[in-house]
Amino acid sequence: MAVPKRRTSKMKKRLRRGANRWHAPVFKTCPECNASVPSHIACPSCGHYRDRQVLTIEAI
Repeated sequence: MAVPKRRTSKMKKRLRRGANRWHAPVFKTCPECNASVPSHIACPSCGHYRDRQVLTIEAI
């Protein structure tokens, strides 16, 4: 088995783990109702996706 010859320094370890930090999700605005919607998901308030009506939303 391969065994590390030297100990990994704190700097190298932190640089490697820095790429895995948390990023806030990016929301886009729906062109029909101007609601904030995640990418690649039909709008839950109006049912549009890519300028097409995909879901039928019933008013309560």
